[in-house]
Amino acid sequence: MKENKSLQRNIGMPQAIALYIGAVLGSGVLIVPGLAAEMAGPASLLAWGFMTLLILPLALSMGLLSAKFPNAGGVSHFVTLAFGPKAGALVGWFFLMSVPIGGPVAALTGAGYMTAAMGWGDPARIAIAAGMLAIGLIINVIGMKVAGKVQIAVVIAIVAVLVFSFAAALPRMESVHFTPFVPHGWMSVGQAAAILFWCFIGWEAVSHLSEEFKDPQRAAVKGVTIAAVIVGILYFLSALATVGTQSYLRGGADSSLVWIISQPLGAWGGFIAGLTGLFICTATIIAYSSAASRVAYALSRQGYAPKWMGRLSDRYQTPVGAIGFLTFCFAAVLSLYGSGLLSITTLIKFPNATFILTYIGGCAAGIRLLRGSRAGVTISWISFAATVAVFPFTGWAIVYPLLITVLFVLVDYLRHGRKRGGNTAIVTDAEEISRRAL
Repeated sequence: MKENKSLQRNIGMPQAIALYIGAVLGSGVLIVPGLAAEMAGPASLLAWGFMTLLILPLALSMGLLSAKFPNAGGVSHFVTLAFGPKAGALVGWFFLMSVPIGGPVAALTGAGYMTAAMGWGDPARIAIAAGMLAIGLIINVIGMKVAGKVQIAVVIAIVAVLVFSFAAALPRMESVHFTPFVPHGWMSVGQAAAILFWCFIGWEAVSHLSEEFKDPQRAAVKGVTIAAVIVGILYFLSALATVGTQSYLRGGADSSLVWIISQPLGAWGGFIAGLTGLFICTATIIAYSSAASRVAYALSRQGYAPKWMGRLSDRYQTPVGAIGFLTFCFAAVLSLYGSGLLSITTLIKFPNATFILTYIGGCAAGIRLLRGSRAGVTISWISFAATVAVFPFTGWAIVYPLLITVLFVLVDYLRHGRKRGGNTAIVTDAEEISRRAL
């Protein structure tokens, strides 16, 4: 292994679009339309419409920063430029420590759809989840050129199934299913919108791959815009099908898509829905594993993570040190789940606060770094306000980022405190870039 190489620029526009879609169009499309409809009835479509319009500024804020400052550090790098290396490194660790939990949760969710469709037990679910995680990690070892191509195929399959489910729902959609339009009051629409926000987080993940874009300006801005439009349309059509068929009442709020697909296809419908769950969650795993390994590589390069995390493969020039770290974390989380010590419900709460704090940091950086563009600053302010408004709903999950912060401060003191005491100037590349940017 060598440490003096750099990541390859081999992510083109199609791969970038697929990675964006895969990061955002997660397992939420399988369950959230039904949950939102159960909460607000047909009026949940208003919440979907609002969030569909909101995702464009959310996506563009990350896209504009990625285009202007392409770097494997992604949001961590943007925060470094805006507020200094320590703030950037802390945000990087927030994101990095979200994925070791979020990845297994996504895998278990996708595997759960398949095992439910086939009538298999929990051991099969864990085995399938482990296979999904292994696929995501192996693809990342081979490189982003291969990962991008695989992601394109996976996203095409996802889009095909979601379009088919909407087409299958059309004959069963009735106007009577849209009345009463606001059965639970207008407050329920706002509550539904808060839940829907989780479906549209993911734009920050691909920013960590911007250093590997062939053309950062084109892939980051145009690519994210195209992906945002596609994601918004797919989410809204899924929600419309759910409300129009009342599948959330017939098939259950958390499995409304399964019911829609099963109606025209019978027994095969459940299998296809389960397969769709596998595809959707595998796409998410690939995107987030890619992002986490790159941010670990960037943190190591800046001296805020162990040197072994920055090791690149001699053959593929991919961050195998960071991928090894993710492999260990994934195995540990799956083991804890398999032992019964932690449930998915508990696991899913941990990364919520860290993901949102990562986004808040990126949007705040956008306000400062994009000040030469009125549109860029406006977009960043909208994104910042939306994420800050959602943060209080994380509840006790805020303990997780607090723990990360304490450990970060302690480790930073132990590593750099003596050097500072010896009057040794520590000026990293990130600090120099920060001064130039500001």
